[in-house]
Amino acid sequence: MIDWHIVCDFDGTITRTDVIDSILQRFADPGWKAIENAWVAGDIGSRECLSRQLSLVKATPNELLDLFDTIEIDPDFPDFVDHVIGLGASFEVVSDGIEQAIARILARHYASLLPILANRLRQIDCSQWRIDFPHASDACRAAAGNCKCRSTATARRVLVIGDGQSDMCVAATADFVFAKDRLAEHCKRNSIAYARFDSFAELPALLALLPSVSTTNATYFNLDTQEPFHHA
Repeated sequence: MIDWHIVCDFDGTITRTDVIDSILQRFADPGWKAIENAWVAGDIGSRECLSRQLSLVKATPNELLDLFDTIEIDPDFPDFVDHVIGLGASFEVVSDGIEQAIARILARHYASLLPILANRLRQIDCSQWRIDFPHASDACRAAAGNCKCRSTATARRVLVIGDGQSDMCVAATADFVFAKDRLAEHCKRNSIAYARFDSFAELPALLALLPSVSTTNATYFNLDTQEPFHHA
């Protein structure tokens, strides 16, 4: 048995594409790109970015659902979830994306019983939307729509799986990180214990290299370089 609580990102981690980017590219006024640039530059937080961008979207519910049904996930994700839950881990999908999209996409891939913490779309009229932030925090250091650090309030060890900017804050407080892309580079620069991965097919073997239970002064390794990091 293992005592990990797993906090897993969705867009770009479980999926190969970003759902909100797909919505904006297909249905939003081109002004969304300037808002995105301001977020990437750190001038605004993701909560403000998402609010302003989603206000530019014009799409019917059926058009959005049709788009959601084109989004594919890593085919090895469902088996990984079954594996870690069978070992005794707890697992949450924690995303700064859209709850309705995540639920529909996971259901299509037989992974529909997972807890999902994400932002929620609200319909204003037949083709206009706003986004609500039920998991936001005014104390969030990243000014995110969904403060992922709130998902780590647990007595269990925390394992973060992610790929980008919305995962960087919670990665700093995790016991270990499985990271892709920008998150992997962030962990490397900031001496955060992590292993780089490309597919969920790799993760059972990487997980087996970590201590199965919490230990005092446990030593975790950057599995890319084998350099140790120490966590109390």
